Amino acid sequence: MSHDHTHGHAANRRRLLIAIGIVGAVFVVQVIGSWLSGSLALLADAGHMLSDVTGLVVALMATIVAARPASDRQTFGYQRAEVFGALINGLILVVVAVSVTVGAITRLASGAEAEVQSTPMLVVAVIGLVANAGALLLLRPAAGNSINMRGAYLEVLGDLVGSVMVIAAALVIMFTGFFAADAIASLLIAALIVPRAFSLLRDVVRVLSESAPADTDVAEIRNHICGTKGVVAVHDVHVWAITSGAPVFTAHVVVEPSVFSSGKTGELLDELSGCLSAHFDVEHSTFQLEPAEHAAHEDELHR
Repeated sequence: MSHDHTHGHAANRRRLLIAIGIVGAVFVVQVIGSWLSGSLALLADAGHMLSDVTGLVVALMATIVAARPASDRQTFGYQRAEVFGALINGLILVVVAVSVTVGAITRLASGAEAEVQSTPMLVVAVIGLVANAGALLLLRPAAGNSINMRGAYLEVLGDLVGSVMVIAAALVIMFTGFFAADAIASLLIAALIVPRAFSLLRDVVRVLSESAPADTDVAEIRNHICGTKGVVAVHDVHVWAITSGAPVFTAHVVVEPSVFSSGKTGELLDELSGCLSAHFDVEHSTFQLEPAEHAAHEDELHR
């Protein structure tokens, strides 16, 4: 593993540790505030916060495991642990969304308005908003480079939006006495959780099914390779990702006979690898150079 990757994992661990402290403290405050105010929306936000604490701990463990070096058994290392961490995060979000929805619908269907103390509800929600904003800013720099950190970031983002909705519900109750606003806010929080959960799970499935990364244009890569001097054709192209931001590329490249006769295979490999690294951000690429006569009967060898 490169120094940059090691430094990145260490920085992510620090961010996660601080975020866990912030989110964990707010969770305790929200549970107490929900008990004092009787707010279902605040309890829903606390439940979401609990899922965040669990998800952040899972994300932290994933970064620790992912930092382990490669071995003869785990030849790509343990970077895919981040993907499994994101999978657990996504499933937690789904469970929280379902639980909150059932609780809110039950309260609304009962027809009895549960009295909610708007003042403690508002105070706790504001505390949650400020804390979530701080945690969000902390995690944002790493969210674009790791599917695991993206999962943690999305969870905290959902909490921030949830805090805004709880604040709005508290203000409605405070000025109008419309207590159903509490249950409605909890439904809206659940509605926000579901798309984020499925977005995260979709990215996890894409990695685990070894699909080409969404931002990778395989046809364009093939054209770049074919446009390299000495290359005749390219086939058996495979692109997948170990985790987000770690694409892997392999291909069989048919080259002109002069490439072998002049001993320029090393130069061509350097050029091809440099092309993928510079233009497509692919650091791990493997090429099999072969003459045309070998490519002609290669399918028979693979039967």
